Amino acid sequence: MTKTNPGRFFENYRLGEVIRHAVPRTVNMGERALNHMLYPARHALHSSDEFAKACGLPSSPLDDLIVFHVVFGKTVPDISLNAVANLGYAEGRWLAPVLPGDTLTAESEVIGLKQNSSGASGVVWVRTTGRNQRGEAVLSYARWVMVRKGNPDAAAPETSVPVLAEVVAPGDLAIPRGLDFTGYDFDLAGEPHRLGDYAVGEVIDHMDGVTIEDAEHMLATRLWQNTAKVHFDSTRREDGKRLIYGGHVISLARALSFNGLANAQMIVGLNGGAHANPCFAGDTVRAWSEVLDTARTAAPGVGAVRLRLVATKDGGVGALKGADGKYLPGVLLDLDYWALMPA
Repeated sequence: MTKTNPGRFFENYRLGEVIRHAVPRTVNMGERALNHMLYPARHALHSSDEFAKACGLPSSPLDDLIVFHVVFGKTVPDISLNAVANLGYAEGRWLAPVLPGDTLTAESEVIGLKQNSSGASGVVWVRTTGRNQRGEAVLSYARWVMVRKGNPDAAAPETSVPVLAEVVAPGDLAIPRGLDFTGYDFDLAGEPHRLGDYAVGEVIDHMDGVTIEDAEHMLATRLWQNTAKVHFDSTRREDGKRLIYGGHVISLARALSFNGLANAQMIVGLNGGAHANPCFAGDTVRAWSEVLDTARTAAPGVGAVRLRLVATKDGGVGALKGADGKYLPGVLLDLDYWALMPA
């Protein structure tokens, strides 16, 4: 009898069940230092206590994507250990800043199930919530994953596909308590651009590129306690390659977006996302962003900008899909998110 966790297969999920994920994780300054080592992250609000205090916060919160990676990593043994692919995200909201010393836990509710026509796999939709040590929700998002069946002959569950919003409404974005950009220091932030300087439809080339190696992406994935086998074990793929964790590409692209979006300080909404093509060691990642929308918030001097962040491995800027509607082979990531910046 094995005592190890083989992971869940498609037939093991039940609509409406709530899964509590192991293991609680206390996050601290070590996560910030490693995050800055792994990615060229330079946004001032997540780098300096003094800058954050000048913006009305008690101290500098941990990078929003640190929170995402830690919460996501908790879910992997229960949701995606036997996944074929992580298919998408929706309705993501960062609900409260996470400060050094906070302890994060995660739970997921199964909100949808649909077996694929092949009968060998199915799609599982979950809504995951990350909480701090006081039980306060700090992050919530939906994602859907294609998961293998352990027994191809197992009966298919009744199909239930959730209806998810295409965009988090600006009024539903959670603005951190006390956030105030009226005295924002543009010199220290690194760029002079505020919300009114961006036009819907504008495309920003973030210019820099970073070549990924196996060692660094495996280190990052271990940091987030993500145990998905395809990221570490080269025998899990016929081509003998380790698949780079999609979140590693997200953080890399977000860090690169500092060039042109240095004042998009906090991610507060995740509208959608797709890992368009696989990424492997040796790929050089570049990024560009398109401005999709802007909005005002009730917080003093704080605006919200909706951005499409695209990571590529061929350096293409502005091109996303071909005439057939499929992602171009050089596109790695297509992420739609809201960020807060000075209005």
